[in-house]
Amino acid sequence: MKYLIVGLGNIGPEYELTRHNIGFLVLDRMADQEGTKFEMNKLAYTTELKHKGRTLHLIKPTTYMNLSGKAVNHYLQHHKIAKENLLVITDDIALPYGKIRLKPKGSAGGHNGLKNIEQLCGGANYPRLRFGVGDHFHKGQQVDYVLSPFSKEEMDELVLNMDRAIDAIKSFCTIGMERTMNHFN
Repeated sequence: MKYLIVGLGNIGPEYELTRHNIGFLVLDRMADQEGTKFEMNKLAYTTELKHKGRTLHLIKPTTYMNLSGKAVNHYLQHHKIAKENLLVITDDIALPYGKIRLKPKGSAGGHNGLKNIEQLCGGANYPRLRFGVGDHFHKGQQVDYVLSPFSKEEMDELVLNMDRAIDAIKSFCTIGMERTMNHFN
């Protein structure tokens, strides 16, 4: 059984520890825990790991957030992975910091990376793991907020929150969406 696990983010050191890059950060931590390294490939940094008989293809698109669908579509086709075995990890300002929410489908909610995936992969019917980054910004400051680094307090909790997201990813790949949602949401 094969899975495509996509961490959304933007490439470049200026984005590395920003809220918008939580998808990259979660996959970096997961790869570190599994002793694997990402390599530059077509449209994405990629790595592969095995978990309980499953093959997890991890990708971090290099297309920048707003064009993430190009990489997602390419690797779904390349690895012949069904859309229900796709999991996209993204930041979510509608959730309190550190809260995760797994959903089998949903709207882009104004998230340009998710919008592009919908456009290029045939709709919003794909699993996603939303990672709460909070909404501590003034009206009109959303872009600045998600592209800003985590606060000291948030950084202190980040590793634990990322580990919970990794546990949810592994659960999704082994026991499925419904049971994982019941446990983590």
